[in-house]
Amino acid sequence: MKEILKKYMGKYTALSEEEQQAITEELVIREFPKGTYLIKQGDIPTSNCYFVLKGCVRKYQVGDDGKEVTTNFFTEEQAIMLFNVEDVNQETKYTLHCLEDCVLVVADLESEQGMYQQYSELEQMTRRMMETYLIQVQNEYAAFVRSSPEERYKQIIQNRPELLKRVPQHQLASYLGITAESLSRIKKRMQ
Repeated sequence: MKEILKKYMGKYTALSEEEQQAITEELVIREFPKGTYLIKQGDIPTSNCYFVLKGCVRKYQVGDDGKEVTTNFFTEEQAIMLFNVEDVNQETKYTLHCLEDCVLVVADLESEQGMYQQYSELEQMTRRMMETYLIQVQNEYAAFVRSSPEERYKQIIQNRPELLKRVPQHQLASYLGITAESLSRIKKRMQ
């Protein structure tokens, strides 16, 4: 699993092999069984962030009507970043749920700060990673808003085809902003 981390770090940094090894030795890697909730909507915000080495984590919200709305799926080599840790009086607005057995790097902001002081290149890597993530989220949102449900489904097939086998249809439909029945109709039309 640590080789996955080193490969990922190589994309964003010029850290030496020794520095990468030292960083991976300091990181906490934990296994979470399928069905584990990393955080639930309404909980006090956590300072933990995660990096998926293996598995699939679903991010969703439950609306006032009790309906679940999936906002993302995180799979291998994706970071799960939390942005509301500054306001501990504010409840978390989403749930992170392991859809599969997962192996995750678990980090907290305090330990990250210590590592940044020791490895300045790591802080630059995290910034580049976050910039890439934010650009991706902006592009996905813009594409989502201007596309039809069928076009959204085609984008999943093109960009994240593994989700079709790993995610229940009703959750995938929620992510696409449609009902499970509508997703079934779209799949039939495309066959």
